Amino acid sequence: MASFQKTNDTTDDHTMIDLRDVNKYYKTAVGDFHALDSVDLQINAGEFVSIIGKSGSGKTTLLNMITGIDIPSDGEVWVNGTAVHKLSENRMARWRGKNLGVVFQFFQLLPMISVVENIMLPMDFCRTYPMRERYDRAMQLLELVELADHGHKLPTALSGGQQQRVAIARALANDPPILVADEPTGSLDSVTADHIFDVFERLVENGKTIIMVTHEMALMPRFSRHLLIADGEIV
Repeated sequence: MASFQKTNDTTDDHTMIDLRDVNKYYKTAVGDFHALDSVDLQINAGEFVSIIGKSGSGKTTLLNMITGIDIPSDGEVWVNGTAVHKLSENRMARWRGKNLGVVFQFFQLLPMISVVENIMLPMDFCRTYPMRERYDRAMQLLELVELADHGHKLPTALSGGQQQRVAIARALANDPPILVADEPTGSLDSVTADHIFDVFERLVENGKTIIMVTHEMALMPRFSRHLLIADGEIV
């Protein structure tokens, strides 16, 4: 099995994510809803951080701040040295593609194209590798998650755990320094979830920073830090 590549532009004491007095309000029929309340958060390169909280506590909103999917009502969001809260919509998509890999609970692979083509898509969008290198890189990433033999299958031919490993390989396509995972093991059995955690741990060992929303209490000791969020505040 091939080894994971160590991210070259990070060091252990480098602040990778910095949220400064971040508030987020959403307008509702009954008034403003305070989804995030004066959140200050720093995450260093190479940390493996869990985000824990009840439904509606602000977990997804916090992830959306980090990934730039949403912007704060006030406050600042800095990710890998970029002021995310100041990026235009056009610049945001390209920045996100190069700096963040996102892993979803239900994989979100395109079912009509092959596994290897799914992994090539982020490279095509961001043009991060020469076209002639993209296929080989996608196959190398499949080798990293031990699925190289399945590259030319459609995602629907794979099990749930295999599809999640493909989703991780796709998130790594542009070699981002940060992975954000929203309950990536929530729909998997415990053995498969454990295998997914093995992949994440190897990535962290080789320099990646990972932030994960999870409810898997049995796996909590494997994180380097836990963030508990309640009523929009990190407690």
